[in-house]
Amino acid sequence: MRHTSEKGRVILVTGAAAGIGAAIAELAIARGHRVMLTDVDEEAALARARALGQRAAGHALDIRSPADWSKAFDAAEARFGAVDVLINNAGITHTGHARALRPEQHRDIVEINLLGTVTGVCAALERMTAQGHGHIINVCSMTSFLPLPGYATYCGTKHALRAFHHSVAIEERDGPLDFTIVHPPSTRTGMLAQEMADPSCAISFAEKSYAPEQIAEAVVDAVVTKPVEVVFPPFAGRLQRIAGVFPGLMRRVLPVAEARGRRQRDRLLSAQGFPASGN
Repeated sequence: MRHTSEKGRVILVTGAAAGIGAAIAELAIARGHRVMLTDVDEEAALARARALGQRAAGHALDIRSPADWSKAFDAAEARFGAVDVLINNAGITHTGHARALRPEQHRDIVEINLLGTVTGVCAALERMTAQGHGHIINVCSMTSFLPLPGYATYCGTKHALRAFHHSVAIEERDGPLDFTIVHPPSTRTGMLAQEMADPSCAISFAEKSYAPEQIAEAVVDAVVTKPVEVVFPPFAGRLQRIAGVFPGLMRRVLPVAEARGRRQRDRLLSAQGFPASGN
């Protein structure tokens, strides 16, 4: 772990009961910050916070609910003081090709990944502007640059989130707030296990996946360094960002990557003793 001189901040993290959010909370606390862990699963958030000690607290938060956002900010302020940094990490996917998903599944992805984050950003804008400082970090996805088969609506929300984030940052350029957006690649969380079970998501396995702790380090570093945008991994992420600009190139390259991902998924399933079915 890199050692830096950091003034402890009050951080509110969404989706913090597991995965990337939990890793962010743990690393932030290790670096001297105080963290309000929020999650739609209240018991899991509270249990995670108890395991992290006195500089952690947990609270229920359905990010789609403006009332829940107010309660979460109030709880953080009551426990630790004004929130210095909001890390919007919560997100979901329903796997499958667009035509295979039910309308309510498409809506669920949009309401959580996009509208829930929009709701949180707007709540933070009001509070942080009033207090005269603040930093909003949105954890997005490399799919905001490079659309993937099997993730149509998920990718759509991430494209939209990136556009929303940068638009708000430009609108607020003369204000007291900082804005960072971080784009993780495939990460070894429960979402990846969900994708393993669905052959339509085979492209997720075309490239190396990363541990939540690796993504957390990039996010927690950003609390101090305040970059405008972070792609991960730095070099390959930049190449993917460039490829996403050219639709013709994407349509040639992505089927090749999908085939490679299918082969890798088959190998992983075989290693775990499962048949490579559905391909």
